[in-house]
Amino acid sequence: MSPTARVTKADYYEVLGVERTASEQELKSAYRKLAMQYHPDRNPDDPKAEEKFKLASEAYQVLSDPDKRAAYDRFGHAGVSNGGMDASGFAGMPDLGDIFGDIFGEMFNMGGTRRSSRAQRGRDLQYELTLTFEEAVFGKQSEIQIRRMENCAACQGSGAEPGHGPSVCQQCAGRGQVRFQQGFFSVARTCPACGGTGSIVNNPCRQCRGDGRQSADHTINVTVPAGIEDHMRIRYQGEGDAGRFGGPSGDLYIVVSVEAHPFFEREGNDLHYVLPVSFPQATLGTELMIPTLEGETKLKIPEGTQSGTEFRLRNKGVPYLNDHGRGDLIVQVVAQVPKKLTKAQKELMRELSETLTVENTPSSRSFFGKMKDIFS
Repeated sequence: MSPTARVTKADYYEVLGVERTASEQELKSAYRKLAMQYHPDRNPDDPKAEEKFKLASEAYQVLSDPDKRAAYDRFGHAGVSNGGMDASGFAGMPDLGDIFGDIFGEMFNMGGTRRSSRAQRGRDLQYELTLTFEEAVFGKQSEIQIRRMENCAACQGSGAEPGHGPSVCQQCAGRGQVRFQQGFFSVARTCPACGGTGSIVNNPCRQCRGDGRQSADHTINVTVPAGIEDHMRIRYQGEGDAGRFGGPSGDLYIVVSVEAHPFFEREGNDLHYVLPVSFPQATLGTELMIPTLEGETKLKIPEGTQSGTEFRLRNKGVPYLNDHGRGDLIVQVVAQVPKKLTKAQKELMRELSETLTVENTPSSRSFFGKMKDIFS
């Protein structure tokens, strides 16, 4: 008797045309290419193409599963004897929706029909509100006027002439999509006749010309909270353009622009400014009336205050936004050196210089950098 013929199954890696070190993405790409080439819908009445498609699907099903792949790498086909195609032939085939979905997205509708909603959300609007420095700190009630799209009073937003309504689109039968066959895929596209709404307005409203909306001026009371900062936005939900055909309205965004102050500078919730004093005032000490956002207050400068010294006035800064408490006011004292002196003043300065002793000890560059910032 002749020896029994031995049937050897093809190596799964060779079937997919990849190396044994192929990544998950390389496996998917290789299978996608073979599946599109040999799918039975693209090769009717071709048993060889169908067999290649089944084998490629079997190979991908095994190699795409980490556990099955490990068993196959170690024991070959014997390790996955139950891991290939089941008795139904295509029941064990990988999901084509998963394989092709990441490339074709919504173009290929694997599942049933999808009908677009006729309703469309309105557009968001933006309005720039300019505030003074004080208005941003303490808040403000403001009345603004915007121009927006509102529902047409004549057709109540339907877009159809009163007494008439939209009719079902004949081209897509109200589905909002038209379908055609491309190879073994059923391709769905937005209906060009109705724009995906599924309906047609045959008798458009004469007042809004079928849009369902008209442009109109609208007044809104805006509440600016205390402590708001430059470039912050306040959102008013539903105050944008009206939606079309019953869709929700868009939102209105108030963008705040804060004017600069002549001498106050804001850092978070603290305020800063520089207070010039004379050399005698810094040396002998003094009391000065200084400005705050709520009027003047007294500041005591102790004797021997050095130029650049900062004084912190608690709770004289900016209120915390939507919270309790306030920041501080920080006053930096800078002693000014006179550029011009009279003859008598120079003589007095010479007499003073003879009685003062200054240690001209070198300091780090950072110290002089700070002093430079103070006087710049």
